[in-house]
Amino acid sequence: MKISLKRKKLKNDRESLFIEFYNGSTVNENGKRKHNRTFEYLDLYIDNGKSDRKTKITNKENLELAENILSIRRSEHVQGKYNIANTRKKNTNFLDYYNKLKEDRYESKGNYDNWDAAGLHLARFCPVHYTFDQIDAEFVRGFRRYLDKTALTKSKTLLSQNTKHTYFNKFKACLRRAFEDNYLETDIRKAAKSFEMAESNREYLTLEEVQTLAQTPCKYERLKCAFLASCLSGLRWSDIDKMRWAEVREEGERYRINFRQKKTGGMEYLPISKQTRELMGQRRGNADRVFKGLKYGATLNAELLKWCMRGGITKHITFHSARHTNALILLSKGADIYTVSKRLGHRELRTTEIYAKIIDTKMQEAAELIPELEINL
Repeated sequence: MKISLKRKKLKNDRESLFIEFYNGSTVNENGKRKHNRTFEYLDLYIDNGKSDRKTKITNKENLELAENILSIRRSEHVQGKYNIANTRKKNTNFLDYYNKLKEDRYESKGNYDNWDAAGLHLARFCPVHYTFDQIDAEFVRGFRRYLDKTALTKSKTLLSQNTKHTYFNKFKACLRRAFEDNYLETDIRKAAKSFEMAESNREYLTLEEVQTLAQTPCKYERLKCAFLASCLSGLRWSDIDKMRWAEVREEGERYRINFRQKKTGGMEYLPISKQTRELMGQRRGNADRVFKGLKYGATLNAELLKWCMRGGITKHITFHSARHTNALILLSKGADIYTVSKRLGHRELRTTEIYAKIIDTKMQEAAELIPELEINL
């Protein structure tokens, strides 16, 4: 393999420094040659557009650093070729490596948040000085025991089954990547079994309960409008909260919202009812928030529960319950599960099927309400 330092011309007379790993070429059956190249971009640049002293010094330092990295990569190649232990990688700090992988996921908000939360527990369990040389099968089993028996939430309660499942899987994803990158000599992920996923309890309101809330006074009118709009549309709190008037389209007698889901990043085109549009209020500037004045927190959650209690509803309702409510209302009214899945923006149909199971349970309960007849034949 040939390992070389290369430059790529950019705009404004700048060059990006990168390393090319050239592993020869092959010729396919059509006689076309394909070169086998991979690249490592160093985030180092040469500025040819300026000639001041500071720029010259920076250019020199960046070039020297790039050449040092080149020497390291060539050395690593020789170590791998002759099975020489790579002590640099073994001495890499484990938590630093985990945090780097976490930051690589910053653009994927939901995934990043899970990596971040799992990392907080990992930092509490793992000594700050630990390197990969100290990460072994017992460490994996120990972290699983920590999540299962010791780790606490902000409310000082043990982690839920699904939270343990999520956090441990992020930890194992880090170990898998470390093995692939040769920081670990063996794949130690199987040293401990993953946590099983528990079927989560989806609290929801019936159509009659939604109607009751619609008639019940709420201290914060925008909260009432936003919650009812979520019941009617299935929108998440995160999408209700960030919604701007530019996303709300009025096409004659039809209304829809064109928006990018905050959780998944997917683009959605969601038709909404006339009443959902009315709950949004008077249109303002395109950049203005639709439900201006809402702020998620303890005050909002407390008022939501008080509002429910005023309506005689004793369920533990959160804002996300409105989304569950929408799914169950649609299914109970005969909407097919594929359409409901698309409206909710689910990536997998099995996520929506959980609601169908709840509908089946309620139908069975309804069947059992039918009294027995005294029959003479």
